[in-house]
Amino acid sequence: MSTEKEVEGFLVSKTNSKGVITYCNKAFVEISGFSEAELLGKPHSIVRHPDMPKSIFKFLWNEIQAKREVNVFVKNLSKCGAYYWVFANVTPSVDIYDAITGYYSVRRKPNKKAIEIVSDLYKNIQEIESKGGINEGLAYFNDFFEKKNLSYQNFVLHLQIGDE
Repeated sequence: MSTEKEVEGFLVSKTNSKGVITYCNKAFVEISGFSEAELLGKPHSIVRHPDMPKSIFKFLWNEIQAKREVNVFVKNLSKCGAYYWVFANVTPSVDIYDAITGYYSVRRKPNKKAIEIVSDLYKNIQEIESKGGINEGLAYFNDFFEKKNLSYQNFVLHLQIGDE
């Protein structure tokens, strides 16, 4: 069984438009367990935990490729096999022609109560994905929030500040 790491401070990274890491701060290097050299030039998915539904990343990529800022709870995996949850804010970086040149992500310690709620949702999505694929998982995800008459963004922001 893997152990949980506690996020301290802000974890910052930048990627190119393909999601390849071009910058990472000391806090991100330390919690990931990788050296800076091991992270730079690698896809950001190097820290992806297998418990994370692919649908969540499809949602995230859809948003940032549409040049929209996104907030998302993510479970990451460190090099040693420990995991850590983050509340991530990801924004696209654009050039003077409004073309996406990369992405900037700042992650912080998530609200513990939020992780309990999000973990259950993510488990349900992952189960659906295992039977019907990413598109079925994303359909469940969209339907879940449509039934709540709430966007995912509002949902996670309310969870993070503790306003359930």
